Amino acid sequence: MIESAHIDTFARDNLPPAAQWPEFIYNLPELKYPDRLNCVSALLDSWLGKGRGERPCVISPAENWTYAQLAERVNRIANVLVRDLGMVPGNRVLLRAPNSPVMVAACLAVIKAGGIIVATMPLLRAKELTYAIGKAKIKFALCDARLADEMEKAKAQASGLARILYWGNDAADGLEALMRKPGYEKFSACDTAADDVCLIGFTSGTTGEPKGTMHFHRDILATCDSYGRYVLQAGENDRFIGSAPLAFTFGFGGHVLFPLRIGAATIQLEKAPPDELLPAIAKFGATICFTAPTAYRAMLGKLLDHNISTLRKCVSAGEALPKATFDAWLAATGIKIMDGIGSTEMLHIFIGSPDQKIRAGATGMAVPGYEAMVIDDEGREMPAGIPGRLAVRGPTGCRYLADTRQSVYVQSGWNVTGDTYMMDKERYFWYQARSDDMIISSGYNIAGPEVEIALLTHPAVAECGVVAAPDEERGHIVKAYVVLRPGHADDAATARALQEHVKEAIAPYKYPRAVEFVTSLPRTQTGKLQRFELRRIAAENAARKKAS
Repeated sequence: MIESAHIDTFARDNLPPAAQWPEFIYNLPELKYPDRLNCVSALLDSWLGKGRGERPCVISPAENWTYAQLAERVNRIANVLVRDLGMVPGNRVLLRAPNSPVMVAACLAVIKAGGIIVATMPLLRAKELTYAIGKAKIKFALCDARLADEMEKAKAQASGLARILYWGNDAADGLEALMRKPGYEKFSACDTAADDVCLIGFTSGTTGEPKGTMHFHRDILATCDSYGRYVLQAGENDRFIGSAPLAFTFGFGGHVLFPLRIGAATIQLEKAPPDELLPAIAKFGATICFTAPTAYRAMLGKLLDHNISTLRKCVSAGEALPKATFDAWLAATGIKIMDGIGSTEMLHIFIGSPDQKIRAGATGMAVPGYEAMVIDDEGREMPAGIPGRLAVRGPTGCRYLADTRQSVYVQSGWNVTGDTYMMDKERYFWYQARSDDMIISSGYNIAGPEVEIALLTHPAVAECGVVAAPDEERGHIVKAYVVLRPGHADDAATARALQEHVKEAIAPYKYPRAVEFVTSLPRTQTGKLQRFELRRIAAENAARKKAS
């Protein structure tokens, strides 16, 4: 490893043993980075050096910043961190705020000063914040003043958090007041190593206790120079918009890293549900949108009310994109949604195809710079057409923070994602299910997401989640939790209609033998469906039924 700039060596000390790392490959010329690298210099300062400082950079409903204005704010925050808080390279800094220009500046400032960002979702409660603070041994926090209540509760519960600095409250000791100090407008980037940790992203906890994933300065640029360059293929005049929080690596990449790497602009919305995302696309002239499949589906019925003619690329990730949603969006807008799979462990998308190679229903091909295959339980590559576990390796990969689950995710040098995929002869990858979402009923293997896709093609279905429910006769049955569209009755007749619809769409044995209508589905802060929660509910209901 290269000599670290970190004075606080906690992150490097808690990397998994090198023998447990995945094999990293750097097979593109763009991925050959120098040993000394601060990624913020490449993402931001380089544009000022090229005379591009007056280009639009951060756009929001409240204010717009050029690259030069963002750079100055980054420098001022970095000076506050170092001079006023006493942050040293390697310190972890918790960030807590909705998406905003200040949140962008704070993230970049921490990294530029040699720190490590630990961004958190705005809706997290004190207990969840306390976990992150303890796990990452966080000493400092920057927080939007509107979120102070849970932040203060977390500080009272956590040990080691020395200082919280708030912005947005006009306090004499607040972030803005300290930023105004003379001489704070300039800051020299910390001379970090390319393999110094600069980001710890916590997984969304869909399968248990969140894991901290550690990423280096070179990783930040690598996702831009692989997926961003070869698949997204955006340009300097693009304007990026989306709904994912910056605390979610999908959002950080799509809303900050990709646009800044090419000198484009990012549109920051504090909240971006479909009802707010569509008018924002029209108002700010967005050209590239990053959001989840459920959002695209929800926006379909509202398109006629908004002019989104500036939009030219749409990216979907977070969960599988149903072909029905892809087809409907294409028919309504003329835009092919760019599906992709990424993970917090890998930082961003590693399978996804550029516009000209998109195949409806497939997630895509391995992103240039990455290799992917489908393996069996022993790690052997499966032939085309046979489902198995997805394995991937490339310039980014899993390094858990002090976590024994490292050996579960990384096997024989490959990142094994926990997804079941099938690869065809042309090396397109077709999603089957999360590996723990496979339903075994009377000896049949049934992918819950496949049943969901079939249900979503029925006009009565707004959302659905399909899981295994215990059954004495069959071991498990397929059970569907369904959110109906307005105007449809949640009665036995509708349930039968949905069952018959699935029988006609896919193999009849896969139909949901139980249908339960609900008003909402459990989701993570990033919008992922929590099927494990549906499985828990199904198991509890089955146990109560058996006991009665």
